[in-house]
Amino acid sequence: MSLHLPKTIEQFFKEDKSPSEIFAQNFTQDAILLDEGKTHIGAVAIKKWKDDVSIKYQYTIEPYAMENLHDKVIVLTRVEGNFVQSPINLRYTFELRGDKISSLEITV
Repeated sequence: MSLHLPKTIEQFFKEDKSPSEIFAQNFTQDAILLDEGKTHIGAVAIKKWKDDVSIKYQYTIEPYAMENLHDKVIVLTRVEGNFVQSPINLRYTFELRGDKISSLEITV
């Protein structure tokens, strides 16, 4: 990646294609993830979300811009996959606690 992302967020994108058990380790145990109008709370729910979206969409993701806004890190991405809107630009809004993700909201 050509962006200088915070280490935790860089790890999140690098492990996107890793098994969901490894991917979910990027999150706190009580993390909140919002995607497609649904809220997933906790590492177990996030692992299930990851399994589901990986099977359903078979996608690739490329971060292309980043900004810091107060206590949030916003990463703009281009996502391509087997879904109607492909390709689409998505906004990933992260909140971090230590070296883990405590909150992630994925929006258009």
